[in-house]
Amino acid sequence: MNDSHYCPHTPEEIAEMLSVIGVASVEELFAPIPAALRAKTFNIPPGMSEFETFSRMQEIAGENSQGMTHFIGGGFYDHIIPSVVDHLANRSEFYTAYTPYQPECSQGTLQALFEYQTAICRLTGLDVSNASLYDGGTACAEAAMMALRVTGRNKIILDGCVSPFSREVLKTYLFNLDVDIVEIAPLDGLLNRSALAAVLDDSVAAVLVQNPNFFGSIEDFSALSEQVHGVGALLIGSVYPISLGILKSPGEIGIDIAVGDGQSLGNPLSFGGPSFGFIAATKKYIRNMPGRIVGETVDRNGKRGFVLTLQAREQHIKRHKATSNICSNQGLCALRGLIFLSSIGKEGLTDLARLNRDKAEYAKSLCVGIPGVSLLQSSVTFNEFTLVLPKHAADVVAGQLEKGIAAGVPLGQYYDGLENCLVVTVTEKRTKKEIELFVKELEVALCN
Repeated sequence: MNDSHYCPHTPEEIAEMLSVIGVASVEELFAPIPAALRAKTFNIPPGMSEFETFSRMQEIAGENSQGMTHFIGGGFYDHIIPSVVDHLANRSEFYTAYTPYQPECSQGTLQALFEYQTAICRLTGLDVSNASLYDGGTACAEAAMMALRVTGRNKIILDGCVSPFSREVLKTYLFNLDVDIVEIAPLDGLLNRSALAAVLDDSVAAVLVQNPNFFGSIEDFSALSEQVHGVGALLIGSVYPISLGILKSPGEIGIDIAVGDGQSLGNPLSFGGPSFGFIAATKKYIRNMPGRIVGETVDRNGKRGFVLTLQAREQHIKRHKATSNICSNQGLCALRGLIFLSSIGKEGLTDLARLNRDKAEYAKSLCVGIPGVSLLQSSVTFNEFTLVLPKHAADVVAGQLEKGIAAGVPLGQYYDGLENCLVVTVTEKRTKKEIELFVKELEVALCN
């Protein structure tokens, strides 16, 4: 057995190490192992990335069972989570921490949340962020209530291309308030701008849009921002954080309040939760922000420190006078988002976003080659796109599940008249082999 198979040391170094443990040779070291059981060579393959290594290990482990390949999104996404996220977030200093009311006892937690706020501001291109919310749906609702407080008006215009889950949460939050919610039906997977213009007036507190929207379409809302501001209303934008690696930030577009779900930032799917919602805004609206805000200061000795700031005491003890009752929120999940963004960095986020887009474009090009299949959208997309099938999408999805493929989100249960439409999601985790198998099985299902 060749010593070089065991370590990259010189023969002299190997001999010295063996002498320290009291054996004369490598053969003697492995003498207790029968010769028939010893590897003749390790045949170590070239170096692989962490994700490739785990994928290969899962492939080997799953040879006797069939897993599920995901092409389903709709707000929750199957992304890579670097191992450093679990390693750091599972430290006891973090996962046993609670609401940091006492800064003298909570500097670590407070600093982590302050850095989280900084990361969200850089991601969205806006000035201020709070220390997280429950999820993307409640973030939309909290942003709408911010707009109601800021403007003193009572009408919210809701683009029908916004996630139906977020729209339902928003309507539930505002149910007992004197608020008029006007929904604009989608037009071929895009915002119906003429229908919006017909109801946009000086009674509107805010317009809520999503980019990319639930159909996967990408729109530039810069002109809409000017139109909304022209009547004194606010523009709220729900965003997919991974897409911001290559898309314009909400701040560049002119969005006043940006919200989104942070699940794709280092949090597993976990059967739907927990996750965290993020919210960021321009500085002049900071006192209307819900929940906790962490600020940086100095103590009496001039040392850097962190405290909860810009909140009235009613935020915690008098619900009816509070900006919001979001206080004990998803801080640990937000911490995972911070670690994720810090570990991949600005360039890494851009690379990740491009990989999502490129793989989705490849899948899209194959799907539209299937007879009878077309695209709903007339715009560009990120990593989701909507197919128009010659059959009911729900039936197709049910058949694909039996083959271990979660083929997408059928739209018939959310939009009348779109029973044949299927939203397909492709993240960086989907391989070329998986994409091609998905398209092959989809074609078989549609031709039968």
